[in-house]
Amino acid sequence: MHNEIKTDQYRELTIDCENCCGLCCVALYFSKSEGFPENKRAGKPCVNLQKNFRCRVHTELEKRKLKGCMAYDCFGAGQKVTQTVYHGKSWQDKDVKPDEMYRVFLAVYQLHQMLWYLNEAALLIPAADIDGVIESAIQDLNRLTRQTPEALLKLDLEACREKTNRLLKEVWHRVQNTVKSTVEPQKSVDFIGKDFKKAVLDGQDFSMSLLIAANLEGCSLGGANLLGADLRDANLKNADLRESIFLTQAQVNTAKGNAYTKLPEFITCPKTWRK
Repeated sequence: MHNEIKTDQYRELTIDCENCCGLCCVALYFSKSEGFPENKRAGKPCVNLQKNFRCRVHTELEKRKLKGCMAYDCFGAGQKVTQTVYHGKSWQDKDVKPDEMYRVFLAVYQLHQMLWYLNEAALLIPAADIDGVIESAIQDLNRLTRQTPEALLKLDLEACREKTNRLLKEVWHRVQNTVKSTVEPQKSVDFIGKDFKKAVLDGQDFSMSLLIAANLEGCSLGGANLLGADLRDANLKNADLRESIFLTQAQVNTAKGNAYTKLPEFITCPKTWRK
């Protein structure tokens, strides 16, 4: 299903907190009920953010049950904004407008999310016939992420998203025509708590589905479309997701797996799964 990953293909889309200025800990709104330390408005630094932009309790996130912090993934937007757009400066520097930087971060986050999906689309063998179109779209979005703050804030992100979605749908149709599903297509999008244990779900369209606390233990998900699926607390133990499509690191971070869960090459196994 997937071709071999190209060198550094996902490097810019992988979080690198060492080269960020703690943007996710400042720019975003979050609430205690969603697994964060406190109810915080956007633009207010988290209580645990230190002057060096490191988290005071990073090594204790699991112990403190800060699931929101553990799951969040910015697709590498934090370091892109800090190092490329603002040339190594932070929201604390006097010549930087903090609110502007936060809004730029949100814009680049969306662009990097689109790039994540398109990068995978470029790897999919069934979409080889439109590889040139995909690569062109990737180059266009990459150029946009390197613009000035002013230019980034003027972008029509909705238009970018619509163009990306059209392309992803074309890719999905090609995958569907390649993967032979052995079960009836799922007609619902609500699978909260559903027991799929050891089911063969190859080629199923779970895009934008609610799979919260669903039992996918031991399932085969080759060619299954997981774009935007809510996998919070889903049981992925012993499941095979190596050839699933449009899966993100953030989705995996919210789910429950183990050392035997098989993930795509470009997804990192959460540390909590290795125990």
